[in-house]
Amino acid sequence: MKRIIIERDKCDGCKNCSLACMQAHRAGTGSCGTIYDLDLLDNKNEARHSIASNGKGGYIPVFCRHCAVPDCAGACMSGALKKDPVTGHIQYDEKRCGVCFMCVMSCPYGNVKPDRATRTKILKCDFCKDDNEDPNCVKSCPKKAIHVEEVNAGGIA
Repeated sequence: MKRIIIERDKCDGCKNCSLACMQAHRAGTGSCGTIYDLDLLDNKNEARHSIASNGKGGYIPVFCRHCAVPDCAGACMSGALKKDPVTGHIQYDEKRCGVCFMCVMSCPYGNVKPDRATRTKILKCDFCKDDNEDPNCVKSCPKKAIHVEEVNAGGIA
């Protein structure tokens, strides 16, 4: 199963990964538009991860771990979050979401979040499920601080 692996010491906080994620999930033109017309102030264009400062000049990339035993999916009462048995990725079905945000409260990594624009759905990494290659965030990282690795079926905690 493929997972995004983070090497925090390599991250320089450039946020190329965030822009690539926003571009891949943008409304309307989708990833067909160019990065040059991406509206960074539009709440509907929101990355599915975050890059936080560690307060010491470094950065902490916060990405979905697609956990082996996902607390977010376990807390989801509506069944909107489920682990794909083939890929091992935790997928979100917005139509089934009850907007209780139990998944947000239960994610030990703080990655699952309500969308800023409407607060009627959650945002989390979907591993760019419509793209057969590596996720766009991984492809855009100039420092290779995030990359995809094959892990055992048990996955990451």
